[in-house]
Amino acid sequence: MSDPYDGIAAVAGARARRVGIPRSVADADAADFLATVEVRNIVYRESSGTDDHTRTPAELLPHYQADRYEIRHLWLLTDAHDRPIGRIGVDIPLESGSTVAFWQIELVRRVWGHGIGSAAYDLVERTAREHGRTVLQSWADHPDAPGERLTPPTGAGSIPFDHVARFYRRHGYTLEQIERCSAYDLTTPTDRLAELFADAERAAAGYRVVHWMLPTPPDRIPGYAWMKSRMSTDVPAAALTVDEEVWDTARVERHDALWVDGGHQVLVTAAEQSATGELCAFNELVRSGTPGSVTFQEDTLVLAEHRGHRLGMLVKCAGLLRWRSLAPDSPRVITYNAEENRPMLDINEALGFAPVMYDGAWKKTLV
Repeated sequence: MSDPYDGIAAVAGARARRVGIPRSVADADAADFLATVEVRNIVYRESSGTDDHTRTPAELLPHYQADRYEIRHLWLLTDAHDRPIGRIGVDIPLESGSTVAFWQIELVRRVWGHGIGSAAYDLVERTAREHGRTVLQSWADHPDAPGERLTPPTGAGSIPFDHVARFYRRHGYTLEQIERCSAYDLTTPTDRLAELFADAERAAAGYRVVHWMLPTPPDRIPGYAWMKSRMSTDVPAAALTVDEEVWDTARVERHDALWVDGGHQVLVTAAEQSATGELCAFNELVRSGTPGSVTFQEDTLVLAEHRGHRLGMLVKCAGLLRWRSLAPDSPRVITYNAEENRPMLDINEALGFAPVMYDGAWKKTLV
């Protein structure tokens, strides 16, 4: 039986082909998956002007293999000569009662403006409806440019009203939030970092720093699981729809495997309350196995009941200091934060993170 999505209506010769996820990147059926990674890297390079976001197929493959927490649909877009020109992704989280679907359409710039993105978007919306989802959300890069700008209802930050923003608006989306992408130079002297760490240690009396590398040690799983679950409830989300996530041992183990199986090095730095042993703040630093690759700062959180002790600064400083010895060839750290998350931006700016790009968070409610 043919796949009902094996081919969208031809627009400028473009076609969409559902991608089967291989067991290994070396498998005979991995060609389409490899092509989606190649075209993804081109799109990120065109958007950011760097190779910082480049990934290998082996690094990304674990994130697309089936699990019980989400369904990931993936299509390869090709031109009339069957050359890859983009990809489509629709992610369906499986949290109880979820109404949301996440998606992206990524096209190389040479094919912009021919209606291919709009034809691909029909497939996105059809897929979401078939899963009973009524809220569609998507994130996109918006490199700075002169001219008209858009500001979200939060009032924090702005982006240019560019080609990508016009696409979202044309399809009924509203800009809900802006995320700042910032970079920290890992080659700078550590004097300022050590000074900030010492100040944070004094303010965080009654807490101590602990580190571990993934996979998470068994005795750390309960506390780590609870903090990871709070990432879905305790960070600024504007008017975006966010499912509350339930994390247990199995979910932590799955999370860890996504990184470790892809060859990543992941450091978790946490603050532990000395009197109770409770984990109450954490920060994650991740890099691929490629020599010289950049580092990404993933989740950072201070549990609400422990705020006011400079624990965010504590775990970020401690993590960066430890990371210098673990990944000495990594040139910089990249992180994303909501523009209205002023407490975390204050920490980043004090550390020396500088803005390099902005993302828009877009939302549409289906009727």
